[in-house]
This record gives sequence, C-alpha cells and structure tokens, in this order.
Amino acid sequence: MNDQPLVRARNVHKNYGNHEVLKGIDLDVYPGEVVVILGPSGSGKSTFLRCINHLEEMNQGTIMIGDQQIGYELRRGKLYHLPPKRIARQRRDIGMVFQQFNLYPHMTVLQNIIEAPVGVHGHSRGEAERYAHELLRTVGLSDKADAYPRHLSGGQQQRVAIARALAIRPKLMLFDEPTSALDPELVGEVLSTMRNLAEQGLTMVVVTHEIGFAREAADRVVFMDGGNIIEQGSPDDVLVHPRHARTRAFLSRFI
Repeated sequence: MNDQPLVRARNVHKNYGNHEVLKGIDLDVYPGEVVVILGPSGSGKSTFLRCINHLEEMNQGTIMIGDQQIGYELRRGKLYHLPPKRIARQRRDIGMVFQQFNLYPHMTVLQNIIEAPVGVHGHSRGEAERYAHELLRTVGLSDKADAYPRHLSGGQQQRVAIARALAIRPKLMLFDEPTSALDPELVGEVLSTMRNLAEQGLTMVVVTHEIGFAREAADRVVFMDGGNIIEQGSPDDVLVHPRHARTRAFLSRFI
C-alpha cells in the first residue's frame, strides 16, 4: 500500500445552524484501500462523505485529495473558497454513487454512461462508448446498453449508476448507502459489483449498513456516532472485537 494517503481529512467540522453534525473528523484513506464507514442514522457518515467531494461545505478543517485541498486554495496564509469551475475540475478524480440512482430517464443506459465523459470531460464519443461497454461488462449488464432506466430493476439501475461514476476514471469512489433504496433481493448484485471493484484495487470509501460487505471487502472499518469517529481498525478488530460499548451496542442489532 502506498505510504502517502490519497484522502487526508483533518479536524473536519460541519454545522447546520446550531446543530453540530461533524465534530472534528480526522481520517486518512490510502490508495487501493477500501474503507467502510458504519454508524447509526444521524451519526454524520453521509455528511462527511459529501464533504470529501465538497457537496457539503465544511465549517472548519481541511480535506486533501492527493495534493489538492478540496474546495479551497491557500493564498498568503489565508483560505479562499474556489469558484465552481475549479471545484468541478477537482471532482474529476472523484466518482460518487448515491442512495438514489439519479439516471436520466430519457437516455439509454449507454447514453447515461457517456454523458459526463463526452459532455464534461471532452472525450471523443467513440472512446467513451468503448469504455462504457467495457464498464457494462464489468457490472454484468453488457446486454442493457440500449435499454432505458424504466426497463431495469432497481439493482440494475444502481449498477448502471456505478458504471456511470466509473466512466470518468476516478482515483477515488464514494458510495453513500448504495443499497438502502433497494429491495432486499436486489442488494446482493450491487454488493457483488462493489466487491469486484475492491478486488481490482479501486480506492473506495463506503457508507453502508451492510455488515457482511464490511467484513468481506473492507481493509478498514470506521465506526461513527454523534459526529465523531469512535473507533477504527480491521474488520476483525471492529466487527468481532469492538472496544467501545457504543460500537458493541450498534453491532448487536446486526450480528
């Protein structure tokens, strides 16, 4: 594993009015690492994930992706918020998959996948289509290129959403509860796709309640509660031998 973090978060705070959602998060994620963040609803997991690619603005702290500080620039010892175009350029290295699939209903699967590479990143249509077909094979949907989202199951739509996020060739993938909107029988196919990506060495930060996925695919499990990281370690450390009572209480609902 590379000894330099790809993601470096320091003292990350986020408030909504008087409500403090993140209370000083410190976390490193290394290239090729799969980090799974667990915790009860309202613990700040998704908010922290959205701060990583600046979909949420921090009130305090820094997040570095490689050598870039996301959303800000340091000039003469002072932080300045970047304009939207600069932030969009920073996000080119970050793919994100949400709870809802957010596919364009009027576009085919193929058109959904190539929209960003062609329209935003300036890739040729031919190149984008070739890579899109490769991604569809990766997520097990090579026969669905010409289908519309309405003709797909929820699990298939989420796998298309994963392919769409991968189409920009990101260095980092963020997953925000990617199976929470799915019927239980469809969860397995999405988790299988994510396991395959983990085995290929993609750097991933995954917010989920899927304990089985954390046990099988994570290099490191992070448990959050009340806007803090309570503990972190290998899946065995956190899921089998948790040190903190709050972690044990949370896991008792699943294990």
